Amino acid sequence: MHVKIRKGDTVEIISGRSEDKGKRNEVIRVEPGEQRVVVHGVNLRTKHQRQVQSQGRTVNPGKVRFEAPVHISNVMLVCPKCSKPTRVRLSRDDKKTLRFCKKCDASIDE
Repeated sequence: MHVKIRKGDTVEIISGRSEDKGKRNEVIRVEPGEQRVVVHGVNLRTKHQRQVQSQGRTVNPGKVRFEAPVHISNVMLVCPKCSKPTRVRLSRDDKKTLRFCKKCDASIDE
């Protein structure tokens, strides 16, 4: 499946937990195999880390906060021109695939 969301894009959370719904932020990482994206400041989880020593380094114990992946169907790309969540239209040129906003027909890849 071709993923229409890339690293560095601004997305809006359209469904999921009530405290995350409606948030807009930047995509940190895209996992196309699992159809998931990691969005900065969204879907925060807490991991309780035990003190571990490996290869001469010590990992400090405590609570670690990190962003967990969100399914790609729960986010929507925000158009940089009209600043609205939109679906994406693909257009293929000679060697490039360009993304366009379906609402205002502006190019997203500029």
